[in-house]
Amino acid sequence: MQTAIDTVRADGAVLLDIGAGLTDEQWQAPSGCAGWRLQDVVTHLANLFWIMVDPAKLPPLEGVPTEQAQEAAVQARRGMSGAAALADYKEAAGPALEQLAQLETLAMALPLGDLGTYPAGLLPAAYSFDHYTHIRADLFAPRGSLRGTPPPSDADRLAPVLDWIEAALPQQNPAAAAACRLELEVTGAGARSISFGSGQPTATISSDGPALVRWVTQRGSWAEVGARATGDEQALAAARTLKVF
Repeated sequence: MQTAIDTVRADGAVLLDIGAGLTDEQWQAPSGCAGWRLQDVVTHLANLFWIMVDPAKLPPLEGVPTEQAQEAAVQARRGMSGAAALADYKEAAGPALEQLAQLETLAMALPLGDLGTYPAGLLPAAYSFDHYTHIRADLFAPRGSLRGTPPPSDADRLAPVLDWIEAALPQQNPAAAAACRLELEVTGAGARSISFGSGQPTATISSDGPALVRWVTQRGSWAEVGARATGDEQALAAARTLKVF
């Protein structure tokens, strides 16, 4: 079975192959992230690696909420061409993956600001989650501009993504966790059950892994991704606010 780092490496290789075939016009096409072009998504993924390898490559953003900091870091590097953004990603990926491999072996808590605090060994899963989501949901149609078949969503690719979602849900959604208890039933590849919140189960949401990634990142409603939701309406209302990043 693949490790989280294996999945990041595999998705990174796919990203490099995709980027190598894009024209200048395609690099400038809109992605599924509001206001970002395809090349901005690649820049964002490179920035996540530079945070590990050389934070001085990015503007000083200490204390800025994560999503605002990520937006500012992308905006600061928008002047690069698509080809340069891809080369920048490739440059950062090698040393970053080496550092992630070292973290994977450490038994320590790692604070990540408003993302929460996690075991150091789970950080590669966070990078797997980012790569999986941005490549499949933001580069490719229907949200992104690329046509064709996205990379696989098999059990090996999904396992670390779901690990991150399961760990991040309560830390990134404390109000919803206090308001209800949910059972998230993941079907198909990577099948598992994820319990969220406190008290008696009051709602169940069932979907396959790719659909879960989309709705739990607010990239699609339950109806749009084919998820099935049943239970108490108050609990379901809280569940609709869930967001993992």
